[in-house]
Amino acid sequence: MSKNLLLEIGTEEMPANIMSGVVDQLRTLADAKFKESRISFDKITVYATPRRLAVLVKNAADRQPDEEVKKRGPSIKAAFDADGNPTRAAQGFARGQHIDASQLIKEGDYTWANVVNKGKAVEEVLPDLFLSFITGLTFAKSMRWASEEVHFIRPVRWLVALAGDQIVPMEFAHVKSGRVSRGHRFLCKEPVTIEKPEDYKETMRKAFVIVDQDERRELIKEGLLKVAKELGGHVWHNEDLLEEINYLVEYPTPLYGRIDDEFLKLPVPAVVTPMRDHQRYYPVRNEDGSLMPYFLTVRNGGTKAIHNVQIGNERVLRARLDDAKFFFENDRKKSLEGHREGLTRINYQEGMGTMLDKADRLQKLTAAIGADWNFSAEELSDADRAAYLSKSDLATGMVTEFTELQGEMGKEYALLDGEKKNVAQAIFEQYMPRFAGDILPQESIGRALSLADKLDNLAATFLRGLIPTGSQDPFALRRQTIGAVNIITDGKIHWDIRRGIEKALELLPGEADQKKTVLSQVEDFFRQRIRAILLDEGIEYDIIDSVLAGPVDDIYAIFLKARAMVESHLKDEADLRQAVTRLANITKGKVGGEVNPSLFEDEAEKNLQAALEKVTSEVSPLFAAYDYAGALPFLKELTAPVNAYLDQVMVMVKDESVKANRISQLKKTLALFDTWGDFSKLV
Repeated sequence: MSKNLLLEIGTEEMPANIMSGVVDQLRTLADAKFKESRISFDKITVYATPRRLAVLVKNAADRQPDEEVKKRGPSIKAAFDADGNPTRAAQGFARGQHIDASQLIKEGDYTWANVVNKGKAVEEVLPDLFLSFITGLTFAKSMRWASEEVHFIRPVRWLVALAGDQIVPMEFAHVKSGRVSRGHRFLCKEPVTIEKPEDYKETMRKAFVIVDQDERRELIKEGLLKVAKELGGHVWHNEDLLEEINYLVEYPTPLYGRIDDEFLKLPVPAVVTPMRDHQRYYPVRNEDGSLMPYFLTVRNGGTKAIHNVQIGNERVLRARLDDAKFFFENDRKKSLEGHREGLTRINYQEGMGTMLDKADRLQKLTAAIGADWNFSAEELSDADRAAYLSKSDLATGMVTEFTELQGEMGKEYALLDGEKKNVAQAIFEQYMPRFAGDILPQESIGRALSLADKLDNLAATFLRGLIPTGSQDPFALRRQTIGAVNIITDGKIHWDIRRGIEKALELLPGEADQKKTVLSQVEDFFRQRIRAILLDEGIEYDIIDSVLAGPVDDIYAIFLKARAMVESHLKDEADLRQAVTRLANITKGKVGGEVNPSLFEDEAEKNLQAALEKVTSEVSPLFAAYDYAGALPFLKELTAPVNAYLDQVMVMVKDESVKANRISQLKKTLALFDTWGDFSKLV
């Protein structure tokens, strides 16, 4: 007979930004613990609000099944004497397993006991099982409260633990379990009694708590859309904001407030950022995307006195936007270029100068990248201007107060100063992508400036010896490196990234030997990030090893090579790969040179050379066009002559000139394959 089970952990308000991860963690933990405890079930559902975590288990078995276990005892030599009688060791082991020594089994060199562990009733297992849900959760930061020695994300105030209609007795932090929960902090003052697990959602709903986070999220979304529609506008959606609000409320009621017209004269980011990032409000837009004089928010409660709530929110936002207006008006007393001199007061990194020094470096680095990318004279001029102004908004009052507006206010101020649109856009795009899933720069000078900024950050931080280790990455260098890789691949840019790293290092203080070491370290850091991105694409590890065997130079080409290996089913070409592996083994550690046909002594040498010249002429233009898969049929033509050569020709002969010529010939053959990747790494 099955039972529904419920565990509710009631706490003080938990941080909204961690709740999605906690829900996933608790679901995984509960599933694993039930299976480990041999209790079958139909479904596990995890609910979460700011004040509670709950696990609801549908149709859990009422007891564990019996378990047959085979346990190893002492060796046969130690278990029986010369007459075959069980020794004290055997008798002691058998007694410990609750069987007679005559029931021991001889297998191999040891004795064994077949033991049946009787399954327990689920009520016996649940106290420890439920407790493991609480103690098994991990948090970046936990709390210890009062005189308690245990830790949790927030102080635990109540526990509901039920198996069917019966209470599961347990205790955590001196809080004993029962069937009494708590409803909404303000709308439900009375204790809430949960009679049965299956009643949980509806019982809590009557207590003004929507425990299902998915239902709550939809209620918020639908409510916001409805209010916006009534106002004649559209919600400026933000998934991260929606998720945060979802875990800030237990009983959501969307409402709107007005924005004073004077604030709508400010640049849009100066209005939206204080509204969204600081107050958790949603902007409302017209059909054309312009801001309407309204904002949307979500109340943790019902509609009672909602007009007072509206007025209170308007008052709070007005104060925020007053600050923004003050900073904006004060900033506009100077042009964006006029603020550049203020960068001398902002340190970049210890030993790496000020932000003005960084801006100067970005001018030179962006110019170098632009030259490599064959920028026109106009593009070079625009890129130089964007780099010159790139960090100037960091000295403005607006960005000092609202740091998340860096780049955005630089763009707005540049446009107000009459700078070219692409220059202003590049100032904004230099920080892209700012987070996973963020937009990438779309303009050529924006891409160049963004890469310059990231390469300067990487080079400077690595020169200081602050290389990310483990989970420690205070300068977000992994994110920036992934961003650089994505910018290159998204833009389909063929460029040797090492040239950019070398230039970035050249512009920074430091010794030449140290910079040479850092160049290798940064290149390897890129290699690790490329590997992670390709793995996320579902590309097999050996293909990744193959295309990353050489230097990390043309990143976009590396991606094309890996994808071409998958698309062309290169791993299925066993004969070709075996021939290349033979080439790699025989030439390993050898140095090649020019091939002299006059030194050929065997017909197989001449045949391979003729085949190599023919295939090279056919493959080279395909490689130059990055059509690696298209080269495969031609590369396969080398399989037979390579195998014939290696079967018939002795490479390591006494004549040094002949030996060197043969090694050179094989090295040149292998190099043609290596242009695509190291085929010998494919498994």
